[in-house]
Amino acid sequence: MHNSLINKYNIAGPRYTSYPTVPYWDDASFSLKLWKASLKKSFDESNSKEGISLYIHLPFCESLCTFCGCNKRITKQHNVESPYINAVLKEWYLYLELLNEKPIIKELHLGGGTPTFFSPENLTTLIKGILRTSKLTENYEFSFEGHPNNTTKAHLQALYDVGFRRVSYGVQDYNETVQKAIHRIQPFENVKQATIMAREVGYTSVGHDIIFGLPFQTIAHVEQTILKTKELLPDRLAFYSYAHVPWIKGNGQRGFCDADLPSAELKRQQYELGKRLLAEVGYHEIGMDHFALQTDSLYQSMQMGKLHRNFMGYTASKTQAMIGLGVSSISDSWYGFSQNVKGIEEYYNLLKDNIIPVFRGHILNEEDLIIRKHILNLMCQFKTSWTSNSLYFNELPDVLVKLKEMEADGLLHIASNEINVTKKGQPFVRNICMAFDLLLQRKQPNTQLFSMTV
Repeated sequence: MHNSLINKYNIAGPRYTSYPTVPYWDDASFSLKLWKASLKKSFDESNSKEGISLYIHLPFCESLCTFCGCNKRITKQHNVESPYINAVLKEWYLYLELLNEKPIIKELHLGGGTPTFFSPENLTTLIKGILRTSKLTENYEFSFEGHPNNTTKAHLQALYDVGFRRVSYGVQDYNETVQKAIHRIQPFENVKQATIMAREVGYTSVGHDIIFGLPFQTIAHVEQTILKTKELLPDRLAFYSYAHVPWIKGNGQRGFCDADLPSAELKRQQYELGKRLLAEVGYHEIGMDHFALQTDSLYQSMQMGKLHRNFMGYTASKTQAMIGLGVSSISDSWYGFSQNVKGIEEYYNLLKDNIIPVFRGHILNEEDLIIRKHILNLMCQFKTSWTSNSLYFNELPDVLVKLKEMEADGLLHIASNEINVTKKGQPFVRNICMAFDLLLQRKQPNTQLFSMTV
């Protein structure tokens, strides 16, 4: 890839797990009442047809990884587990009262933090509490994020017994210098053992997360990590750029100097090398930053044009409604977004008063919904069109003018009523989506809100 293109398009931009992006949510006109109405509307429309998705945020970690941008609470005290699980179930019961009909669950994902901080018994209590009050779709998918250092066979078995078949392990990088810088020491042997154990228990999809652009990381480190990954052949991979956003995450991402980070050019070389090595062993690129073997549901979903993207990243199937439980979780009704409070004590206090613990959100207007569809199409299918009037919007001619330069650079093709992203343009899909982002166009931020696109 030409360095001139990298230099030209390496600007701060959203990852588009939602539109509008969180900094552009209209909190002023948002209310819990409006959020409840938007979720109820969505649920009534879609529950019987496709079911819902559930995301549960489990925030506790025993130590801080300095690359991490997630909401977490660092503690070694495991007596925090039961009160938190009781609170999450209380939040779920408040949603059940609102929905007034048994939810049919299609997807359930445990994220964090470190879900495997919790004991197998407590995780079982949590999932059984949810399953007792809901139904499951025929092809439901339960997944969780496991830490290779503390995911035990008991964790894997307990979650398998309540329906989990997919686990994703955070690998990041196998080099010791890089691991020390990000405070995440986990030898290859630990990842190997956790991967083998999952397969022995019966998990049908094991994923690894690998990050490039980490402090002190070289081309050789990325190559070594991917060659080791090839030994284990996980079913799917997230291979993505480290999002350096210390202004948002406070001291957690200040465990190293900015000068220790690879340049944009080196990051792109790391990405290109990684992509080539993964392709050689049979991985297919899925959307942006994701790779899967042909046997994995993510690849099959892409082939069928059913790939979806939400706050959890790419998913193999779509649900119109996604409920987020736990501190900082984000919910999506399609017509609106809401985010829970981030403090654990505040979360507990609101639930004590029988209040769904939402503190901000956004209700989408007609324009938002149209732009959202275009951005989803671009992120999931690398193309979008406006053949139907429902996808046309007044500023579209201006957007196409903005994209002309990208077309001249070979990143996309513009036809009479559609856009197709080229192979060359796929790494720049975030930049292409930014041309559609009317809220970003109208109000450029004064300070940096997003990580760099490269």
